[in-house]
This record gives sequence, structure tokens and C-alpha cells, in this order.
Amino acid sequence: MELALLPTISTSCIVLSAIFVAIGVWAIKRKDRQTHERMMKLGALFAVLFFLIYLGRSVFVGNTSFGGPDHLKPYYFLFLIFHIVLAILGAVLGIRTLWLASRERFDSHKKIGPVTSILWFFSAGTGVVVYILLYILYPGGQTTSLIKAIFGF
Repeated sequence: MELALLPTISTSCIVLSAIFVAIGVWAIKRKDRQTHERMMKLGALFAVLFFLIYLGRSVFVGNTSFGGPDHLKPYYFLFLIFHIVLAILGAVLGIRTLWLASRERFDSHKKIGPVTSILWFFSAGTGVVVYILLYILYPGGQTTSLIKAIFGF
């Protein structure tokens, strides 16, 4: 079984992002604001790296369709939609949470931070499951780049 390099790297980035966020949550519960800030910045950095790799791969290489059995495709697509919704909500709230912290609006930051981190953990976890379904458990389906899909080359 050959692992796809870019999906493996991007999934590793999102896992590292979630780990840093978890350490950041742990740190702030211990009232260690300096470690919290560093870990959250690292979590954000790895989330951005994930997004850049994912975006570049989507545009130039393409996204891989589900290659598993046909009877599992509807469940996979429902799960994928759930993951995408979590990822979008997690990213939007993550940006908002970081923005609030950068503006030292800590009352608001403290209110949405826990929700953001929980969404991020679920998004990362479901992302790993999508990766496993696409590249580990089943052979990947067809891959078509966005450029090829739009322009035909």
C-alpha cells in the first residue's frame, strides 16, 4: 500500500494543529497564559499549513474520490459533509477567537474559545477518518484537479 504524500503531510499538519490546541487548552486551565498563547499560535500555524497544502493539492493535483464499496458511498458522503461543516465552522471560529485574543478582548475570547477548540478537535478527528477511508482502508478513487475540471487540461 502506497501512501499519498501530500494528503499524508496535510493530515499530519491538522493532527499537529489539534495537539497544539489541546496543549494550549491544558495550559490555560493551569493559568499558564504564555504557553497557551504559544501553543495556540503553533496550532494556527499548522492549520494554515494544512489549508495551503490542501488548497494547492485541490487546484493543481486534485481531490480523490471515495474508492470504497458502492454501498458505503452514501455514508461516506454524509460523513464528509459533516466533516466539511465542522472544518468550516472551526476555521471561522478559530480566526475569530485568534482575532479576539490579538485585540485583547479576553472576555469574548474566553466565551468562544472552548467551543472553538471542541469544534477543532472534532474537525481534526473526522479529517483523520476521511484520510483513513480515502488512503488506508480503500484504494483511492479518481483524482481530478480543479484546473483540469474547469479548463479541461
